[in-house]
Amino acid sequence: MVENDKERNANREALTALRKRARTTKTSVLTPFDSMMKDIHVSSTKPLVQEVCSTCGSHDSSEPTWMMLPGADLFAAIPFHAVHTMLEKDEEKMEFESKKLQSLVKEKALFISELGALADNISPGVIRSLVALKDKPLVM
Repeated sequence: MVENDKERNANREALTALRKRARTTKTSVLTPFDSMMKDIHVSSTKPLVQEVCSTCGSHDSSEPTWMMLPGADLFAAIPFHAVHTMLEKDEEKMEFESKKLQSLVKEKALFISELGALADNISPGVIRSLVALKDKPLVM
């Protein structure tokens, strides 16, 4: 879990550096719908929906960006858009792995608790209630 957290933090730092380079944030670039509604009063010769990457924004997405290839001590110049796309996919994988590891630790803690190994420090009911906790996304 610690190694996974280290990798996730390094990945997050790399994505933040790319966003700073492109001068964007996660929410600073308009979605295609928002940009369409903003430009709705413009003539119909212009396409209504323009695909805009939320990380690239107006930054040149083909600009070469140096990246260390995973599993090798080799640097390569890869287009900016490809680099942040790979990092975002890695972020999703690591998030999934983290949740999987956390649930595994919960199961092992419950198993140890049921054996009575933690009974002198923590009651089995408390462990059971902690293991049963579920993360729910915030709704705003």
